[in-house]
Amino acid sequence: MTELICALLVLTVVCTAILALMPWALRRRGVELRRTKFGLTLIFESENLDGTPVRLLNVNGTFQSGCYVPDDLHFELACEYHRAMAGVIEGLARRDAGRPVRVMVMGGGGYSLPKYLAAYVPAARTDAVEVDPAITAIAREFFFLDECLEKTGAEKDGRLRLVNDDAWAFLRAAAEPYDVIVNDAFSGKRPLGPLTSAEGARVVRSRLAENGVYLANVRCACTGRGAGPLREVEGAFGREFAHVGYVPEWPDEPEKPGNNAFIATDAEGVLPADAVVVK
Repeated sequence: MTELICALLVLTVVCTAILALMPWALRRRGVELRRTKFGLTLIFESENLDGTPVRLLNVNGTFQSGCYVPDDLHFELACEYHRAMAGVIEGLARRDAGRPVRVMVMGGGGYSLPKYLAAYVPAARTDAVEVDPAITAIAREFFFLDECLEKTGAEKDGRLRLVNDDAWAFLRAAAEPYDVIVNDAFSGKRPLGPLTSAEGARVVRSRLAENGVYLANVRCACTGRGAGPLREVEGAFGREFAHVGYVPEWPDEPEKPGNNAFIATDAEGVLPADAVVVK
C-alpha cells in the first residue's frame, strides 16, 4: 500500500510538471495557450491555400476564427462564410442608403465580421455580443481588434459596441429591432442557443425589423448523413420566413463538413446568386 501511495504521488508530481511546462513548450513552437470558458484555447499561425499567412483561433479542439496576418489585410475576411454574410449586409446598406443598418453579431471569436463592418461598411451599427471576456481579450491581443477600434474610431462614434453577455438573453431583451441578426456563436462543434429550434426562429423573427435578415454559420455537411443540423435549421426558419437558403463552403463537395452561411428573410432579392435556395 505504501508503494502504491508513493507511486501515485510521483505520478501526480510528474503530471503537474508537464501541465506547468505545456504553455512554455507550445510558445516555443509559436503557439499561445489560454484558458477560456469553453476550454483550452490555442492561437497560432498558418497559411491559407494561396500562401497568405493567417492567424487561427482553436477553442477546445475546434477552429473558431481566423484572420490575415499581413498589415494591409488585418480587417479583411479570411473565411468564406464571413464573406458571404458581409455581402448580404453590404447589399442591405445599398438598398437602404441614407440610414444606418443595425446589426447584431452573436459570438465574438476573433471578431472578424465586426471588424470588417467597422472598417468597410460605414452604415453598419453593430452590437457584437460575446459571453466570455477571455475571448474578447484574446481578440484584442492577437486578432487586431484594438487596432481596428483605434484606426476606425468605430467604438467611439457608436458604430461598434462590444458587449460581454449571453447573446440569446441579450437578443430577447433587445428594445429595438435589428436589420440583421448574425448567429456565429459556437461551443466546440455545437451551436449555442436554440439555433435549430422553432423557439429560436420565433425569437429571431420577433427581434428583426421589417424585411430584416437572419444569418447563421451552420457547421455541417450539406448533403448526406452529416447534414442533419442544416435540415433542422431549414425546417425551423422555413416556417417563419418567406425565403430561406444557404451558401455552402464546399459547393463541389456537399458531403464535406463546412461553415455554411445560412440566410432567412422575408425580403426579395437578398439571397446571393451562389446560394442554394431552399424556399
